[in-house]
Formats: sequence, C-alpha cells, structure tokens
Amino acid sequence: MKTSKRWFPISTDEIILIGSGGHARACVDVIELSAQFKIAGFIEKEEVCKMKNLRYSILGTDDDLGALRQKYNNALITVGQLKSPDTRIKLFYLLQEMDFILPVVISPTAYVSKHAMIGRGTIVMHGAIVNANAKIGQNCIINSKALIEHDAIIGDNCHISTGAIINGGVSVGGETFIGSGTITKQCISIKDRCIIGAGIVLKTDVASHQLIR
Repeated sequence: MKTSKRWFPISTDEIILIGSGGHARACVDVIELSAQFKIAGFIEKEEVCKMKNLRYSILGTDDDLGALRQKYNNALITVGQLKSPDTRIKLFYLLQEMDFILPVVISPTAYVSKHAMIGRGTIVMHGAIVNANAKIGQNCIINSKALIEHDAIIGDNCHISTGAIINGGVSVGGETFIGSGTITKQCISIKDRCIIGAGIVLKTDVASHQLIR
C-alpha cells in the first residue's frame, strides 16, 4: 500500500481507538500525521465498523477492554459528539477505571500556546488554534479550524466544532456542543449541557440545557 508523502514515521507507542465512525476517520488522520502514536486498531462491533477500508484491525468490543489493557496502555475515544455527549462520557469513565492512559492528541497543523492547559483525552484537530491562558477540559473535541481565544474556558466533554470562534474570556460549561462557524462575543458565559447550532452569533449569556439554533 502506498502511503502519502505527508505521513511522518510513526511512533512505536501504540494506542487503541474507541469507535469507528466518521469522527474516527478524522482522528486517524490527525494521529498518523502527528506521529505521536502507532494505531493498534479499533474497538468496535464488527458489523457496524466503518473503517474496513483502512489498514487497521478491529481488536474487539467494549467487553474486551479489560483483556486489552494487559497489552495496551493508551486509548483515545474516537466516537463523535453531536446531540449528546453521553456515549463519550461513559467511555471516558470506563477507560479511566481500567487505568488506561488518555493522552492529549494535537495535530501538527494546530497551534496550541505553551501557556494553554488541555485536559486528558482531548483531541485538537487540523488547523485549530488554542491561544494563551485558554483552559480546555477533559475528553473534548476541538475540531478543525476552531479558534479558542485567550483566557477562554472550555469545560469537560465539550465539542467545539469546525470553524467555531470562542472569543477571549468566554466560559463554556461542560458537555456543551458548539456548532460549526458559531461566533461568541467576548466574556460571555455558556452554561452546562447546551447545544448551539451552526453559524450562530452569540452575544449574551446562555443558561444550562439550552438549544439555540
């Protein structure tokens, strides 16, 4: 199989990927390009796996994680998050209980300030920018070309989608989804468990459990 010239030699430190849908495809691309880990394979039911055209194996299902922990140290949740973060949260706690290492994965095409903080299990995807003093929680997706400005706070289990702009001093509560192209005014607060649709311009605070579209 020919490999793209843009791929770097990959690390021998292996990682297993939990989930094989569309988001997983994008995660594979980030990991291959970053060369931070060697992908060992996927955790997924054979009948629903969508990655069969790639070179990686299906290692088993969630029920096999205990046995796989004897061989593999690192895991990344590659299940996406749109309407609900619940699946990602459940998997995160399961992996944590099994003492898997949940690393931060950052695309080499992203920029993350050395003064930013990022929680474990978070992936920062191609072209994203995380500026100084930003704080991003655990188990988040910072998707392609998203901008997290200085002093912004992103809670645990959030998905900041493609091209979203989280301006300076904004606080985003845990388990919140911010849609593609959304722009926030600086210093506003978005509370927990909100869904903000694509292309919204947010100028005021948002209470918990709100759907804005």
